[in-house]
Amino acid sequence: MPEISRFLGIIIYLNFKEHNPPHFHARYGDFKIVVQIETGIVEGKFPKRALSHVLEWYEIHKQELLQNWYSIEATGDFTKINPLE
Repeated sequence: MPEISRFLGIIIYLNFKEHNPPHFHARYGDFKIVVQIETGIVEGKFPKRALSHVLEWYEIHKQELLQNWYSIEATGDFTKINPLE
């Protein structure tokens, strides 16, 4: 699972050869969530503040996430995405 970003103790990653719909995973300590890239639907549990950081980052980088999803699916290549500042 390639790590594509890390900020405030949150790790964002994508899986190779993952199922649709396009989504990314986030981990914060023992908490894990999956966020659908096209809709923003969140599955799993996260502390409220950490979730708000992930969703803020997601809104800023939605297009980059989709590009990474399709690139990983097609070639296995990806690019790191800037952390939330």
